[in-house]
Amino acid sequence: MSDTSPTIPGPEPFRVPDGDLNDLASTLAKTMAEVRQHGVILDRLGSEPDPLPAAGQQADSAPGAGAADPEQADGPASVFILALGGEAYAVELAALSDWVNYLFLPVYGREISTTRPWCAQWHEHPEAVARLHALWLAWQQFSDTEAGLSGPSTWHRDHLDQTLVHLRAPDGPFAACTTSVNRPNHRVLATPAPEQSGVAA
Repeated sequence: MSDTSPTIPGPEPFRVPDGDLNDLASTLAKTMAEVRQHGVILDRLGSEPDPLPAAGQQADSAPGAGAADPEQADGPASVFILALGGEAYAVELAALSDWVNYLFLPVYGREISTTRPWCAQWHEHPEAVARLHALWLAWQQFSDTEAGLSGPSTWHRDHLDQTLVHLRAPDGPFAACTTSVNRPNHRVLATPAPEQSGVAA
């Protein structure tokens, strides 16, 4: 016996216009960067110590006085990237790289020149990593709704403008690096050796 039930046609294929693909890819990249960034924030929140009890209150399961949680003692003392090491540094640098590549550079990158150098390998320049990370931390704070309507303006004035002045200065961390897209160059400038505190006998 053959099946006589009518066949239901499948859904029509959906076609995204070619002009919208770039917007879609850009939106997806930004969303992925935000998801990674939120993961980093959640990791930070999960590693923060519990708040201390208010004065006069005692924790329910407080260990003996002076005892410290070894896991809390091993955690970073700061959220600043230069205070991190190992895997924590790598995770934070990956999240920072997403922000730099998908938000900072497309909006604020500007043209590369001798008066505004840039290095595609910025992550190998410790000063650049430190300044960009500080800028990113401030962006997280001032782009949040709790910062109020003037938050983005404050971020531009107090953080972005100052960072760009120092980061892309002709004598800044990229001074020996790229000054032309056609002539890429990368060299980390030498830093002064630390002074020896011992006196020679």
